[in-house]
Amino acid sequence: MSSLQTLLKNPATIKSKFHATQLHAQLLLSNHSSSTNLSTLLSIYANLNLLRECLLLFNYLHSPTLVAYKSIIRCYASSGLAVQSLAFFKQMRASGKSPDHNVFPSVLKSCALLVDLKLGESVHGFIVRVGVDLDLYTCNALMNMYAKCERLNKCDTRVCAVPELFDGMSRSVCNGHLRSGIVPEFGDSTKNTVHKLPYADRSSSQGFDSDMGNEVALDLRIDAVTKVFDKMPRRDLVSWNTVLACFVDNGMDEMALRIVREMGYTNLKPDSFTLSSVLPIFAENVDVKKGKEIHGYAIRRGYHLDVHIGSGLIDMYARCAQIDDSLRVFDALPQRDGILWNSVIAGCVHNGLFDKGLVFFRRMLSVKVKPNPVSFSSIMPACAHLTTLRLGKQLHGYITRAGFDDNVFIASSLVDMYARCGNIRVARLIFDNIQQHDMVSWTAIIMGYALQGRACEAISLFEQMEVEGVRPNYVAFIAILTACNHAGLVSEGWRYFTIMSQNYGIAPGLEHYAAMADLLGRAGELNEAYKLISNMHRPPGSVWSTLLSACRVHKDVDLAEKVAERIFEVDPENTGAYIILSNLYMVARKWKDAAKLWIFLRDKGIKKQPGCSWIEVKSTTHSFLSGDKSHPCYYEIKQYLSVLLKKMEQEGYIADTNEVPHDVEEEQKKYLLYSHSERLAIAFGIISTPGGTTIRVIKNIRVCADCHTAIKLISKIVDREIIVRDSSRFHHFKDGKCSCGDYW
Repeated sequence: MSSLQTLLKNPATIKSKFHATQLHAQLLLSNHSSSTNLSTLLSIYANLNLLRECLLLFNYLHSPTLVAYKSIIRCYASSGLAVQSLAFFKQMRASGKSPDHNVFPSVLKSCALLVDLKLGESVHGFIVRVGVDLDLYTCNALMNMYAKCERLNKCDTRVCAVPELFDGMSRSVCNGHLRSGIVPEFGDSTKNTVHKLPYADRSSSQGFDSDMGNEVALDLRIDAVTKVFDKMPRRDLVSWNTVLACFVDNGMDEMALRIVREMGYTNLKPDSFTLSSVLPIFAENVDVKKGKEIHGYAIRRGYHLDVHIGSGLIDMYARCAQIDDSLRVFDALPQRDGILWNSVIAGCVHNGLFDKGLVFFRRMLSVKVKPNPVSFSSIMPACAHLTTLRLGKQLHGYITRAGFDDNVFIASSLVDMYARCGNIRVARLIFDNIQQHDMVSWTAIIMGYALQGRACEAISLFEQMEVEGVRPNYVAFIAILTACNHAGLVSEGWRYFTIMSQNYGIAPGLEHYAAMADLLGRAGELNEAYKLISNMHRPPGSVWSTLLSACRVHKDVDLAEKVAERIFEVDPENTGAYIILSNLYMVARKWKDAAKLWIFLRDKGIKKQPGCSWIEVKSTTHSFLSGDKSHPCYYEIKQYLSVLLKKMEQEGYIADTNEVPHDVEEEQKKYLLYSHSERLAIAFGIISTPGGTTIRVIKNIRVCADCHTAIKLISKIVDREIIVRDSSRFHHFKDGKCSCGDYW
């Protein structure tokens, strides 16, 4: 029996379920199954997180001890079953057992899991009354609870399966366990009273702005964390890391860095958790120098091979546009889990390396790492930007087989992918099948219709979103202004531009100003657009460039020169501005001015961005540059374009050579036009696919006026739909017409 007593006195020595159950059997066989011994055994089961064994043994006890209660509460909390953990806490109090400092960390963890701040505050008050508010582990749990909890501000009704823990306490409705989806059925000892309680947005009912209420709640929550931290007589590394994570999660970067500096004055050294918490700060602020210092420290301390550190470094370098360093970190890691693969894929996509992102996604599959929702959300934008509809459909099938198609984030990515690939019909079907739309899904479908030039549908969806209580954000207003821009809806654009700040408190950003300036400019209200941009604080060249493009459309040389001066003041290397201005000079037949610009560009070594188009045929993506002769089928393409040109001329086509250099022969001008990259891609698509197949082309810059006219005629001649996505929008050419109505 001495060996059993030794084990019971040192329960931490039992590390496996097998040894725990063997001890249980020996206690029963030796008739030493006293309440004290079984309570110790229960703590062993809890240490091993054996929930089923804990529950069976607890139910066997006629009069559970304090140790037994603490163990069952801890086991349920560790298993993420906060509702049941709190039910046992209530049962313990009803039995007359007085809780000590060992039980509160588990109770507070349950409050954090339920994201129930009011309940957590009540537990905090109880902790103070018991007198354990200065205990190290209790304080750490308190800070963690306050850091994770937030007040709910929107009106709703939820079903909450949490019993009343404190007599007479009217507790708030929880939502954390609903997100987890884990509320299983258990025995009689864990029966819960189910309450269906409505909760209202008190700040709104009392006339307060909901955003202000959120900020106040956030300040109170942060203040609670810092107060607990400041009062702690002793702090361990967990204490410092908890308050650090709280500041980082809430975007309080300066406070987080101050905590790191203060920790440096103690005898505690940052661990992998500390470093992985700090790295996102430097990623967000694009501070690669500080990020590299953290990287160096991680190498010296031996943390650089840690998965979480590696993931943070990959993300930091990627966000700082140092993608090569990201890839080096990834290659140096001996073991790669799904988190690392997701980080490197997202890093590639973030830096516009869509093909490389797809390569890493395929590599992840080849090494048998199963993609999760984050994986699909990371790779889907690559399909959207490359308009690889075939690959997008394959990913959609994989998502369905994996059972992720009901995930709102994945569904939103699919909506965005199909919309950006030009298939708005499928995008809408997926959107309509989403059970509960969030801001991301609404924005994806609104932007999808905007890029298609279908402003009526976009506006209708925006209004429906507001009716359903989803508050439009910064990106949503970019989408709706884009829709107004592509349809030339000036009054509607002004209305949305105005209400975003007046009604929603969203300050217009560069994207909003650019969309509005482009809308006004293309509608011919050039002076209004100029005034709008002039009222901006330090408008960048990119916003001025939208107005310069409008000046070209309306052939306003005087204003164009004025706008160009503003561009060159802030961005003297803006190649696009020089090209637009030179083209405008040629249209206005100001040959000398155009020649001066071209000489200036040549002397500066500035080259025009070449037009490039892509088309996917038989699972292969083909790229074409303007005047490109390198494609294996070039001669077949050239011959077919010659045939098409004759048919187009029979339909009344006359080449618009205004933007072609005037010192070129007329026939050469025509050749330069019909060898534009999109025409090469379209011709290749027609000769390489069966009749009736839709042709899908993507181009890196705006389709010129002559190509736009030509493609309309080609769609009529070959009786096919031709979809072209340029840098501005989608063009659906069919039966000699374009979906943009010649407004782009």
